[in-house]
Amino acid sequence: MVAKILMVLSASIVLSLGVAHLVYTFWGPNLTPRDPALQISMSQISPVITNETTMWRAWVGFNASHSMGLILFGLVFGYLALAHGQLLVQSPFLLLVGFAMLGGFVVLCRVYFFSAPLRGISISLACYVASIIAALTMRS
Repeated sequence: MVAKILMVLSASIVLSLGVAHLVYTFWGPNLTPRDPALQISMSQISPVITNETTMWRAWVGFNASHSMGLILFGLVFGYLALAHGQLLVQSPFLLLVGFAMLGGFVVLCRVYFFSAPLRGISISLACYVASIIAALTMRS
């Protein structure tokens, strides 16, 4: 039961961060530049790869897809923990994928983001690892 609670907590943190990020992407000023001129410039300039979009549209799209990835992780791992806990803890593949994703998010947060998401994802990773340890301890 402790392992399940920790895994659900881990998934819930990531899900919450993803939902908050999606809301910030489309509503409010949180993910807009402090300098309005930068947003105007980004809205007028295309990336080198294509003229079919602007840097601003790409920015919004990248933020939205990042949010969707967080939400997917939270929903899938939360569901597996609640409905198929044994499958999750007995699958080295799933456990490694989850660990790699959370570890990757920690690295991204540390290098590219700021302290609030880093704290949230780090707590999620700690809960995830503690869940695995608790599940392995219970089997022994």
